[in-house]
Order: sequence, then C-alpha cells, then structure tokens
Amino acid sequence: MAVRLLLAVAVALLLRPGDASVHEYRGLSFANKGNAFILHAGSEGLYAASHANTTAEDDEDAAAVADAFIRFDKITFRRPEDTNNSVKETSSAKVQVLVFEIEDREMIGGSAYGGQKAICCTSDLAKLGACTEGSVIYRPSQVNPGWPKLFVASFDGSDLIATLPSRTIPITKTGMYNMYFIHCDPSLASLEIEGKTIWKNPTGYLPGRMAPLKNFFGLMSFAFVVLGIYWFYQYMKSWREVLPLQNCITLVITLGMFEMALWYFEYAEFNETGVRPKGITFWAVTFGTVKRTAAEVIVLIVSMGYGVVTPTLGGLTSKVVMLGGTFFLATEILELVENLGAVNDLFGKARLFLIYPVAILDAAFVVWIFISLAKTIGKLQARRLMAKLEIYRKFATALIISVLVSIGWIGYEIYSKSTDLFNERWQHAWIIPAFWHILSFLLLCVICYLWAPSQNSMRFSYDASEFFDRKDNLSLIRPAPSASKNGWSVSSTPEPKATKDMNTVADLEGDDEESKRE
Repeated sequence: MAVRLLLAVAVALLLRPGDASVHEYRGLSFANKGNAFILHAGSEGLYAASHANTTAEDDEDAAAVADAFIRFDKITFRRPEDTNNSVKETSSAKVQVLVFEIEDREMIGGSAYGGQKAICCTSDLAKLGACTEGSVIYRPSQVNPGWPKLFVASFDGSDLIATLPSRTIPITKTGMYNMYFIHCDPSLASLEIEGKTIWKNPTGYLPGRMAPLKNFFGLMSFAFVVLGIYWFYQYMKSWREVLPLQNCITLVITLGMFEMALWYFEYAEFNETGVRPKGITFWAVTFGTVKRTAAEVIVLIVSMGYGVVTPTLGGLTSKVVMLGGTFFLATEILELVENLGAVNDLFGKARLFLIYPVAILDAAFVVWIFISLAKTIGKLQARRLMAKLEIYRKFATALIISVLVSIGWIGYEIYSKSTDLFNERWQHAWIIPAFWHILSFLLLCVICYLWAPSQNSMRFSYDASEFFDRKDNLSLIRPAPSASKNGWSVSSTPEPKATKDMNTVADLEGDDEESKRE
C-alpha cells in the first residue's frame, strides 16, 4: 500500500506540466478576491541586470540587451461561448496583467473613504477622479520609477479570444517580483488562460532563491569526493579487518556522492533551459532520501551497540526496519512534492502538512538513539572496555552538539519565516537547506573519523570472550572448600572483594540476557 502511494505521487508529479522559470498557464481558474478576479501568475526573486537598456521600446531590442527579464509569450484569454451576446457586443471586457516588486505592494488597491481596500476601481473612486471604473487601482512607485507595470488584453466586440501582446520587461533593480492576471468583470468568471511567461536572471533561468545552490552543490560534490578518497583508501588498506558497520558507512558516502552530483547537474540543466529536468530531479531526491534514511538507521544501530556490545539486534530488528521504511516513505513524498511542484518563491501551505509526519519520525529517531546510546555506554562502563567507551563518548558528544545546533537552527527558521511573510529576504533563503546538508556532512565526517578502517578495527567489534574471560578469571580466586574433622565439607567465608566481584559478574550476566532479549 505504501509503495503504491509513493508511485502514485511520483507519477502524478512527473506527468504534471512543467512549472519552472518558464511558467505555463493551462487549466487555471481565477479566484474571486473582493471586487476582483485574480490569478497568481508567478513570484520570483530576480537580480538586476548589469546593463539593461531601460529605453528600449520593442521586444526584440529589450530582449537583446537585457540580462534579466520577464517575458510574455503567446498568452491568450478565452471567454465561454455561452456568454450572453448582448454582453459580448456592449462590453469592453479586458484582462489586466499587473507586475510589481514586493516593496511596492502598498501601491496596489485603494478605497474611497478609508474603508476596505479594493483592487478594482469602484464608481465612488471614479467620481473622485482617482481611477477609471473597471480598471486595476495602482499608484506609481516613489522608489522604483516606472513601476508597477500594467498591461491589458481586451476583447473586441463579440470576440471570444483576447491576446496579450508579446513583450519583454527588463529587470533593472534586484527584488522579489510578482505577477497577477486580474479582471473586474463578473461575466468573465469562467475565463480560460493559455500561454507562458519566462523569468530570467543574469546567470540563467534558476529562480533567485535557488541560484546560489548550484555552486553550493558543486562544492558539496567536491567535498564528498575528498571524503570518499580518504575513506576508500583506508578501506582498501585494511579490507581484511573491515567491520559490517564500516560497509554501511561506505554505502552512505557513495549515496552522498551520487546525490550531490545529481543535484548539481539538475540545477545546471534547470539554469540552462528554465524547465526542471524531472527525471534527474526524481533520482536526486530518491538518492538523497535513501542516504538520509540509511544514515538515521546506522546512527541508531550504532547507538544500540550493534557489533560492539551485542552481535544482533534481536527482536528490535523489525521495529528498526519499520521506522526506517516509514521515514523513507514520508520523506520521499515531501521531497518530491517540494522539488517537483511549483517553483514560485513562495512558501507552500501544503508543505506544512507534509512536514509534520517527517518531523515526528525524525524526533522518534532522536529519542530512540539517545536512549539506546545511554544503555550502551552503561554496559561499556560496567565491562570496563575503555577503548570502546572512549569512542562512544566522543560519538555521544558529536550527537549532542548536532542536536543542539539543529534545535537552534529550527528556531531561526521559524523566526525567519514568521517575520518574512512576503519573502523579502529571498536572497538568503538558500542558506536554510544548505545548512542541513553541511550539518549532516560534518556528522558523517565525525563518524568516519571514529570508525575509520584500520589494522586494529576488529578490536572494536563484538567479542564474547570479553565477558567469558573475565568470568573465568573471577572463578580462579574463589576459595576451595575445606574438610572438617567430622568429614563434612565446609567452605571458608569469601573475602569482601571477592563477593563484590561476584556481584559484578551477576550484573554482567543480567546485561547479557537483556541484550539477547533485545
């Protein structure tokens, strides 16, 4: 059932029309907002062009000189054929396209007497001479001359189709730009739209908040290659002494190398064409999710002492597999929806709903890891296995630091999103996902350092003799029975130290039985 759900989500997203810096409009409907009908056409952070010619009047000249622009391409509006003929003949119906930078949002709309703000000009405002009735209300920006920009597509007489002339808008100021299709005529409630707009930054078609991630993933690919060279060199030198845990670490490093490389090529292709390469995106997401799940499971079983204080997980194996599988499914769906959905620079509400299961499962991993880690360290202390204990203490320190840093960063994320409702800090948005990649990479480096393959790797593996040898040694100091004069065998009273050691053995036997039950 879970696999079918994942496949259904993947197929639906892969077959969905491309949503990218090339925004396609087909099958979308206008939403009634107050006295206007509105369709959000796009929202992206755009960097200013280095030498945009703001005086270019025709589209070809503007496109030739602009490094950053928004372009309209074959956008048409169709009204229903069953629209009343008298309405068609007498109405000068029109659709307006409003483009503005987020700083100018207060320039949009108005009210006659300080009441609720309207988007479309009302008769009261028209009487005051503030606007033309039926048009979108906006005031020229004091900060950005020539903005907001308004374009019109009109229906002539009984025509069913209105076409928006193709044009290019050069971007001369860095900012978060928004586009809306708006009409004020209730007779156009069932209006259909078709066409696309193209949004471009000076360095390519990647949206502004995503553009720095291309170079970031290039650097992360290089970092994983360096880590891989170090690890595989150590692995090949000591391949006869390799532990199962070290094989698992090798898998995680390999998955990380593929993930970072796929993300880099995905962003490079996206930047070149303006359309997300969904095949590459799907595999980048899947490799990343498998790597993340494998890393979580490995940290958990290491914390349980698998291969160090216990040879198996016993009855806990099925629970670990179940938690890992559920975590993979929830994370894969979240990442697919987030990366194959719309690429507007807006925070999707649907993402919040999908984040909750992942957050709960992640918290379950963390709690289980620290509970298991405390038990394992306790067993190592009781058995006085100082070499293994030292490694686990360093591992616990690294985990505690990573959890504290994660909590602090989550607090920053919540603060950042709650205080930036209009995404005005979009230029720094890339840092949030980049941070999680860096943190997981650093934790992986710590694990590689602590459990690096070496000629002495086997001394950190589970060895039953560490328990049995100590038990045998303790039995050698037990006093022998002495015979009494009447022939009865009696034993001398054990010394206090011997009694204490025998109690320790009993405690160890209890710990061993507990491990077997686990």
